[in-house]
Amino acid sequence: MTGCVFTGGLWPAKEDCGEYLNSAEFFVAADSGLLLARSFGLRPDYIVGDMDSLPNPAILDDYDSSRVIRYPREKDYTDTELGLELAREKGCDRIFLVGGGGGRMDHFLALYSLFHRENPPAAWLTDRDEIIYVNSQYVMRGWKGREVSLFPLGREDVRMRSRGLAWPLEGLVWRVGDIGISNIVTGDYARIELVSGAVLLMRAWGNNGGT
Repeated sequence: MTGCVFTGGLWPAKEDCGEYLNSAEFFVAADSGLLLARSFGLRPDYIVGDMDSLPNPAILDDYDSSRVIRYPREKDYTDTELGLELAREKGCDRIFLVGGGGGRMDHFLALYSLFHRENPPAAWLTDRDEIIYVNSQYVMRGWKGREVSLFPLGREDVRMRSRGLAWPLEGLVWRVGDIGISNIVTGDYARIELVSGAVLLMRAWGNNGGT
């Protein structure tokens, strides 16, 4: 089952998320991620967090109390982590995040760190970027002329093969701390294939919209 966790911060235009939202069967709003869900016209299955970022907590009255899970402000996990864990508990084996752009850098890095863990999110959609976790193969269609950047994850050496990129990835060995910035998709069909390890593939929304 595919799940979606809405989190605080800046978010993309709804039309940019269409393919993701259409695939989701379970929705969680983490604290002020509820504002994002409501702006998309979606009613989350659950709302979790300490609710300290909601400008008007009275909006929680619109939801069944059994679907609102409150936590104390002083806790060991972020609201987004709690949302991800709930989605997993409810049977989601593929989860993507929406929101989390702009704002405090420590919050941004906290979300980035989720991809270094076991069972990371499948993707993260912010106001500016589509960030995709890849540990096997990823095909890019209709991205001709777009810039993509790659960041290795985890402790394992990262080796890749590619097709349709201006700078091929064959023969490279990447480790955490290495970067591949602003490669260019040269055709209507491009692909990266992971031989070992995992990466984050990032592209800006660009002409596709975004807020």
